[in-house]
Amino acid sequence: MATALITGASAGIGKSFAHELAGRGHDLVVVACDETRLAALRDELSTMHGVDVEILPADLTERLDVQTVADRLADPDRPVDLLVNNAGYSLGSSFLDNDVVDEEAVLAVLVRTPVVLSHAAARGMRERGHGAIINVSSVASFLATGTYAAAKSYLTTFSESLAAELAGTGVTVTALCPGLTRTEFHERAGITGQGMPDALWLDADKVVRQCLADVDRGKSISVPGVQYKAAVGLLDMLPRKVSRAGAFRRRHRPQN
Repeated sequence: MATALITGASAGIGKSFAHELAGRGHDLVVVACDETRLAALRDELSTMHGVDVEILPADLTERLDVQTVADRLADPDRPVDLLVNNAGYSLGSSFLDNDVVDEEAVLAVLVRTPVVLSHAAARGMRERGHGAIINVSSVASFLATGTYAAAKSYLTTFSESLAAELAGTGVTVTALCPGLTRTEFHERAGITGQGMPDALWLDADKVVRQCLADVDRGKSISVPGVQYKAAVGLLDMLPRKVSRAGAFRRRHRPQN
């Protein structure tokens, strides 16, 4: 039976991945900083789907905790067939208004953690000749709207690069780039979504199913939702100077 490891599994897209994969018969290793929520998720998944669920509490801003997860991925006696690097969060203010320590912590979760965990997972998967890595990025990775977008841009490019390096090995890498998705993420970041049309919002479960279908197709980039596919296609055609300036103006428009 296949085993998947999911970071940020206790809420949002990570929790949707946990339910979808458990429903498909995957055993799971679920990672998050809140052990109580992980234990509740384990009980829920085990009861609903009858799969084995291992909980692994970890604060991914801490390098030693990241290494604990990496060591679990590298354990040859308990192979992981699918890694979902989902953990992440955003700060509510702009770069210069944030404490640089907080910016470093976000960078540790959004960039350092996926790099370390992908390295640990991909080596074992390559040796076994099969496996998949999903890095949860964002449509923001195609824009210039702050350090969150910058970190996600790194993650998208990193995923494409690793996918190319692993071509022909039986191991795939996919960057999932969703747009606005109804989860706890925006609430935590102080983003209310007021004024955003309903048509722009995605359902987390549908995002996950679309991503897994793209993984099965071997795609290195997964952009769920026709509205966001169209937006990314348009951004590809616009001069970088234009898309960057437009994104900045939207982000910093005065509020009346």
